[in-house]
Amino acid sequence: YELKTVMDMLGIGRRRAVGGPSKRVVIERRLLIVFAAFMLSVPWLIPALLNVFWVSVITELLIWSLLAASANLLFGYVGLLSFGQALFFGFGMYGVGIGITHFGLTFWPAFALGVVSAMAMALVCGIFAVRLTWHYFAIITLVFSMIFYFLALTMKPLTGGDDGINFTLPPTFSFGGMEWSFTSATFQFFFILATVGGCFYLMHLVVRSSLGKAFLAIRDNDARASLIGLNVYLLRLIAFVMAGFLAGVAGALFAFFGRYASATYMFYQTSGEAVVWAVVGGAGTLLGPVLGTSLLILIREVVSTHWEHHSLIVGALAIIVVIVAPRGLIGLWRDWFDRSKAREEGKTQAELQTEP
Repeated sequence: YELKTVMDMLGIGRRRAVGGPSKRVVIERRLLIVFAAFMLSVPWLIPALLNVFWVSVITELLIWSLLAASANLLFGYVGLLSFGQALFFGFGMYGVGIGITHFGLTFWPAFALGVVSAMAMALVCGIFAVRLTWHYFAIITLVFSMIFYFLALTMKPLTGGDDGINFTLPPTFSFGGMEWSFTSATFQFFFILATVGGCFYLMHLVVRSSLGKAFLAIRDNDARASLIGLNVYLLRLIAFVMAGFLAGVAGALFAFFGRYASATYMFYQTSGEAVVWAVVGGAGTLLGPVLGTSLLILIREVVSTHWEHHSLIVGALAIIVVIVAPRGLIGLWRDWFDRSKAREEGKTQAELQTEP
């Protein structure tokens, strides 16, 4: 059994399922194609049906879904509940803001500085944090986030303190006499869509790889994973840095999107929202964070125009989803489909048995 587990993790002897993908997988792939087609048409379809404001909302939604994906990578695939993702999100923001305002960097160096800063911070925090599990891990990530949140507030000459950093966007691409930058809402949307889509595709590759299977083994039983030869500490550290990368990219994109970097987004409340989005959508699923983020943010935007206490509705909905669907909305859909399929198969078998 242990040898087979190791071989499965390493991808040895893996075979393609007989009969091709299941009906549920086919349906999900078709829904994904429809979703992709919708996203590609957003800059033209949404203004025609609603107004331009909702294009900005969907753009922001993409960024927040990437932050939720970073929380999901740790919680859903490794079993570590982190309340520190806002720290790496903030480092991504400040890397961009400080790079442009203090160092005079152009778009791509500032982007790289934000992402590398977030990954470096994740490495430093992870060296200490991943030695712990359960609520101890959640507490230490929260503590790291709070420490640097207050440091960002006090280091006003560098971070702007409560006021944050405002900056002017440099062009993203320049060719000859032509420039493309985030000042164009259409270019901004497609750049963020491509970047977020690329990050989710990288996460898809990781989850399907032997590294992803090792993450799942640690999530299910870290003691058994250690017994079969997996370095639990190193694998958790790798996952932590990867999650820091996703959060850093999200933070850098958000800084370009808002032309602003602020310590407000380093507060633990941002991390808590990311966890809620991932759990509501479906922790341990690739696109669960996208679904959860989309649902809760759209409800917030719609309700907030009519009622100032919109957080009560969002919170109540999150509680209901967690109670009714502990595996999130995607888990609820998959459970319902599997039960329906089992009933159909049982009914068919019963009819065959009653035939003379």
